[in-house]
Amino acid sequence: MKKTFPALGLIVLFVTQLAWASDDITLSAKQVQALGIETANLPSKQSGEVSGLPAQVVIPGNQLFVISAPLPAVVEQTLVGVGDNVKKGQPIARLQSPALAEAQRGLLQANVQSQLSKENLSRDESLLKDGIIAESRYRATKVLALEAQAALSERKQMLRLSGMSDAAIAQLQSGNNLSSLLTLTAPIDGVVLEKSANAGQRLDAAVPIFKIARLNPLALEIQAPLAYTRDLKIGARITVPAYSASGRLTAIGRSLTGTNQTILLRAMIQQGAENLRPGQFVEASISISANKGAQWNIPNSAISRIAGKTVVFVETPQGFHAEAINVLNEGAQNSVISGALKGDEKIAVRGVSALKSSMMGIGGGE
Repeated sequence: MKKTFPALGLIVLFVTQLAWASDDITLSAKQVQALGIETANLPSKQSGEVSGLPAQVVIPGNQLFVISAPLPAVVEQTLVGVGDNVKKGQPIARLQSPALAEAQRGLLQANVQSQLSKENLSRDESLLKDGIIAESRYRATKVLALEAQAALSERKQMLRLSGMSDAAIAQLQSGNNLSSLLTLTAPIDGVVLEKSANAGQRLDAAVPIFKIARLNPLALEIQAPLAYTRDLKIGARITVPAYSASGRLTAIGRSLTGTNQTILLRAMIQQGAENLRPGQFVEASISISANKGAQWNIPNSAISRIAGKTVVFVETPQGFHAEAINVLNEGAQNSVISGALKGDEKIAVRGVSALKSSMMGIGGGE
């Protein structure tokens, strides 16, 4: 029976250690070094903000235009280059297109047929009133006139799609002057982003020549961990601190990307867009729901979970103190927390498992 006393004593000692475990851990500097514990200053306080999110600057879809060759043509002259500012209606290229002359000839033919059909309809209308012709002939003539008018409208629309204005089409109808010269104009006030054709180059119909965009405002596509989106709302403030740009959140994705399991967020940058460039990679910050008090973005290695509580270990003169915290947004490497912290503390970021064991009364320092 006496042989069981040492084992019983160890159990009693272990239970006693658990019972007396507290939030304060006393360790000397030598013990801290021996346990491999490293500390770091608590990061700067955040006020309801998630920062450091990877984002890419993009052009809103309704601000980007691609100008293509409307007909098979040869580039005679390009009038603008990449980076140039253009105004709506400004000529940007001249093309020579035999197909344009053919389309103009078709318009003139359709115009003659429409005029002839109108004259025939007017004549048959008079003959019908005098009882000289049957009503069926008048109806047949009316159908031919409607068809001729429809063919004329079709030819006009083809020339509009080719880049001719209504004024130029009216002048063509009155003067019968065919031309193979096709002038392309800018559809908006913007900047030339791409030019993919040069003088002398032969182009098929619908081949892109220019890409023009309005660069204010710009948009951001942000990749955010799913946990970060819990407190996000449409209209939340977005900032790009490194470039003094800001805007508002416009959309929160509903599906995760397959590779990194993040949510795509879209934002519109209304202020400071001139400091950004399309395609640029930046880091964005997003304001999350308010009334959560001060927050800090700390490495996950500093966080411990003990007996249902989440804590960080704050350095004290005697060792460390386990401070209870709330994890607001948990990421792969860092998490956003809140708690009764002042902001000037040092927290343990390495060797936390040793502190966790000491707090639970398991093991001990040297």
